[in-house]
This record gives sequence, structure tokens and C-alpha cells, in this order.
Amino acid sequence: MPEFNDTDQPDEEQIAEAFGIAARVTLAPGPREVTEAAPAPDQEWALPDGKAWVYLADAGRGLAKPVIIADGFNTGPSDLDFSWEILERGPYPFIGELRRRGYDVVLLGFDERSASILDNAKAAKSAIQEAIARRTGNHPLTVGGFSMGGLVTRYALARMEHDDVEHETELYFSFDSPHRGAWIPIALQSFAHYIRRLNAAFSNQMNSPAARQLLWQHISEWGDTPETDKERVEFLAELERVGGWPRRPKKIGVANGVRTGAGNGIAPGEQAFRGRGLAITGTHLYTQPAGEDQLVAQLRVVTLRRPQIRTSYLPVIDGAPGGTLEGFGILADELDKIPAIIGLGAEAEIREHCFVPAVSAVALRDIDTHEKLYQPFPEKSGDSELDEYRCAGQNEGHTLVTEELCTWIMDRLPG
Repeated sequence: MPEFNDTDQPDEEQIAEAFGIAARVTLAPGPREVTEAAPAPDQEWALPDGKAWVYLADAGRGLAKPVIIADGFNTGPSDLDFSWEILERGPYPFIGELRRRGYDVVLLGFDERSASILDNAKAAKSAIQEAIARRTGNHPLTVGGFSMGGLVTRYALARMEHDDVEHETELYFSFDSPHRGAWIPIALQSFAHYIRRLNAAFSNQMNSPAARQLLWQHISEWGDTPETDKERVEFLAELERVGGWPRRPKKIGVANGVRTGAGNGIAPGEQAFRGRGLAITGTHLYTQPAGEDQLVAQLRVVTLRRPQIRTSYLPVIDGAPGGTLEGFGILADELDKIPAIIGLGAEAEIREHCFVPAVSAVALRDIDTHEKLYQPFPEKSGDSELDEYRCAGQNEGHTLVTEELCTWIMDRLPG
């Protein structure tokens, strides 16, 4: 860590050095640390662009009833310890309950979680084929994933059918997957790019292939006008080319948001984040308002410049029904890890925002208007592209592993 005298004011190079040592600003759901390592898997498979960790229900029986669960979006390689922490040590022990019911859990990880969904689908295809090859008996597969993992496996299965490659999958599931797009506030994206010269990690995550494919609205530079990125357009076209969805398995999905139209209580145009340290005072990030020429951010880092970021005609999406992400909170927490003398201290007055709207997670509607986001929908709807879906009883954290949603999925697994 750089050293300063009491009268020193750190320069930009010293701030960047301290930033890189102390903070890790990347957005992802779940814990930032793990309590303990995951138990050793019964098998580990090396795959193109990924790997799989296998936990058998009965080691003597071998792989008999495979359930493949694909990892979601983040930066860097999938981490077994973090996957176990989320899936087993959270509100509900999903892995343990699957094994208790006699299913073999295959955790599918990727070498780079921010890589293109199309590239990571190669790992999913290989995992499916490996499971078929190693399986004892002929019990059909269950294949799906959490968040982005649901899109990776959706495309992999559809592509296999399109290419006449057998997948022997009877059930596909998605867990709060953004079938119609995800949302990171433009305020957060603009800040990520504005601090790129100090630390590029946050900007690189927002500009990664997977982020460009997942986000409904994206900016590549802090002053850009929000738009649907070219990579998302191309991904959706490729998904459509292979049929959009797999046709053979039953398709189910769950949402970490409600279907009643009730929002999460986050009001539009409210200050969500502010800089407190000397190097960042003057930075203010706001929740997304509707209307024309609306202020969503004022940026100031190190220099005296204070550019304003404005948007027009975006819906009030931060407060929409759906799975939430603590985007503002993660940013403030990580900046506060940097020594106070560096001057990057911050506060998140509103920690979270909607990340995957409920209508996106159940593949029911696009997310580009207030009406589509907030209009209630029934328990069953022929308008959904899923055969069956379930919404949470409350708006909760994105991919939160709850008994409510997990038991609903497990009750539909092939017997």
C-alpha cells in the first residue's frame, strides 16, 4: 500500500495503486466471501472452456440421475467454493436436498464467466455429452442454470437439437434467468467507465461479451447514449436461428420477483450513492427516473470536472418487480475498503436495484416500458415461452436459493 505523510494528498497514480490493492468492484449476487471450502467432489470433468464438479447421490451407484446446474455471470473462472456457498449454505440446501432425493448434482463452471454465452455453451454441450457417456442406466437428464447459466444451457440444448445432436434431456430449468434481458442502472455503468483510468475491472465487466449480451440497455463509455448493444442483437439472432428454445424437454423457470405487479419500494430519481472522500466528493448516482433528459449521475473522481449523465424515456425499472442486485451497495462497500487517506470513501443510501425483472425471468414480456414491467400476470400464462413457471412470494435477491423455488423445481424433476 502506498505510504503518505499526514499533509500529503495522493496523486492519481497512487490512488490507482491503492484501488487495485484494496478493492474488487465487480457486480454479482451472493456472498463476497466464503465461510469454508466446499467438500471434495466425487468426480471432476475437464471441459472445453470450463469444468464440472460432480456430487453423487450414491457413490456406489455412480452417475444415475444427472442434474446439470450451470453457473451465472461474474468475472473470472467459476469458483466451486462460492457455488457451494450459494447453493448449499444459504437459506436452503439445494444440493443436499437434490442428493437426498436421489439425484446426482453436476455443477457446471466456466473458465471465464464474462465470456460470450455462445462460447460457454460449448462447455454446457460437453457436460451434457459427458453425463450421457458416464451415466449408469438411461435416466433422462435435467439441464439448466442460474441467471446467465439458464441462457447458456437454453442455447446449448437448442443448438444441439438444431444440429441433430442427442441431449437426452427431459427437463430444462432456469433460475431467475434474464430471458428478456437484465438491467444494470446507467448510473452504475457510467461510473464504471469513468473510473477506468484508476481501475478497469468494473468497466471491463460491464463491457464484457456476456454483459453486452445480457443487458437490455448498455453503454460502452461513460458519456454514451444507452442502447441495445450490437452483441445482444447478434446473440438474440443466433438464438433465434437455432429455434429460440429446445423443443424436446419440458421448459420451466422460476423468478425471484413477484407476479402481482408490486415493486420493490425503490423510488425513481432518488440519490442511491454519493462520494464522501475528497477524491470522489461530488459524485452522485440516482435511481432510474422516467421522462426526457433525466439526471441519473453526476461524476467526479480526482479532477474537478463534474459531468452529468442524463437519459431519456427509460422506464422506472430500478423499482420493478424482480430479482434484485446490490449494485450500489457493492460499489460503496468496495470503495470503503480503500484506506480513507486515498479519498474514495462512499455511501450507498439505496443499496439495491432490480436486476432481472420478473417478466424477463418467466419469459413473458419485454422490459422496455413501465406497463410491461409492472402489469400483474397470472400463475399460468400461454404468453410465456416457458411451459410452466413460478414466481417468488416477494421481491428478493437475484438467484436467492429458497425452499419455495427449489422445492417447486425438484417436484418437477423426472422420476
